[in-house]
Amino acid sequence: MTDTIVPDDKDWTWVIERRCPDCGFDASKVTGEQLGAQIRAAADPWEDVLARPDATVRRTPGKWSDLEYGAHVRDVCRVFDDRLTLMLTNDDAVFDNWDQDAAAAAGNYALQDPVSVADAIHTGAGELADDYDEVPDDAWQRRGLRSNGSHFTVLTLGQYCLHDLVHHLHDVGATSPHR
Repeated sequence: MTDTIVPDDKDWTWVIERRCPDCGFDASKVTGEQLGAQIRAAADPWEDVLARPDATVRRTPGKWSDLEYGAHVRDVCRVFDDRLTLMLTNDDAVFDNWDQDAAAAAGNYALQDPVSVADAIHTGAGELADDYDEVPDDAWQRRGLRSNGSHFTVLTLGQYCLHDLVHHLHDVGATSPHR
């Protein structure tokens, strides 16, 4: 892979308030009770995406390959599950910074095995979904703070994460179950 990835430095937190014009998903409409099932559904297409013969090819200059997006989705599930746990066990939790582009470089996303990544997405999304299914009714408004100052509740963190999962299906041209 010789082309350089253009870092995404946009603040996407607005997706918890309104529909995303790029992928068409409106995370603000998702209730806490729906998060687990919708996270699982957003993971389902990845097995087919990562089985594509060109899954390792960067088809658009400056953008990740399907495999790299998949490895990112796998890590998103882990990072957000850790953040959910932190919010449920600590008052006013503060999240460590996570630089997705640094994680991609350090993790050699482009060189990973597509089948292993697809399996890990399924496992990680399942664990995250299970944890959202277990959120007590009185915990949805617990707060957390991202290193850039963005505030989340348990609910809005889940909505934000779900948008990320759905949006990356759009990025790789996969049909989202959320349309």
